[in-house]
Amino acid sequence: MTTPDRAKKTPRRTAERILDHSLALFNRYGEPNVSTNAISADLNISPGNLYYHYPAKEVLVNALVSRYEQALTEALVAAGPADDAEGAWNLVPGLLRLAWDYRFLFRDLNDLLTRNRQLETRCQAALALQQAAVRERVVRLCVIDGLPLTSEEASALSVSVVVLLTYWLSYEYVRDPRRALEPDNADAAVRHGTRQVMALLWPYLSAELRRQLRPGGPAIRPSETPSSLPATG
Repeated sequence: MTTPDRAKKTPRRTAERILDHSLALFNRYGEPNVSTNAISADLNISPGNLYYHYPAKEVLVNALVSRYEQALTEALVAAGPADDAEGAWNLVPGLLRLAWDYRFLFRDLNDLLTRNRQLETRCQAALALQQAAVRERVVRLCVIDGLPLTSEEASALSVSVVVLLTYWLSYEYVRDPRRALEPDNADAAVRHGTRQVMALLWPYLSAELRRQLRPGGPAIRPSETPSSLPATG
């Protein structure tokens, strides 16, 4: 006999399993190429069971976006205060890893936005949240000739960083469409993207911060520091 607790938990577990499998399939094949029938077949459940939890693929996508939003908020909180150089450094690969985990959103973003008005506003909000977090750190950590950046300079630099974070996986995909977004390429994609973001920020860091972010520095492990960054000035 099914207990009340089990009866309450089973639908929730089924809904979460559907999201897990949908995310894996969307990431592997692209959201436009995966039907709800393919998802139910992958789960070995009936299409009606899937429809009970998610009556349309758009509802599925929106639920995955909710997961992404929660993970984004957690990543920004985990980065710590804006003047923490180590936290700012760790935020870059953290955001790239998050983009990798939900790479179907970034690979098919323009197509998804044309079909999902709710997604349009939510993606704009997520971009604004990232840009605000990046800009706050740029203001606190970046300088030009020893002087703080102006408001316009800080905004321009933070936008450049967010553009790179948002479209890095698309760039990787164009370079190698057959392998770039395969699961075994995750670490390389995040590592290469981190190197590019730090190369963009490096000229704006003080000599002290450059030394801190060098291999052997107090905050960053040697394996995390891009070897191609310029020499400390």
